[in-house]
Amino acid sequence: MADNYYDEIEFEDLTFDKKMGIYTYPCPCGDNFQIALDDMKDGWDVGVCPSCSLQIKVIFGPVSSS
Repeated sequence: MADNYYDEIEFEDLTFDKKMGIYTYPCPCGDNFQIALDDMKDGWDVGVCPSCSLQIKVIFGPVSSS
């Protein structure tokens, strides 16, 4: 798969939908990029839009200890 992403998005900027178990982020086409929680647990870091061909890469920042 080529690394042709529409944008790189910080994980913190995603919105979680508990009912569907997916993270979303607005797509310029009017729909939302989607990435499933289970996919992210498996190491997947690409969100796809179901309405167009755009994809985003999810960037996970360093874990901070409080």
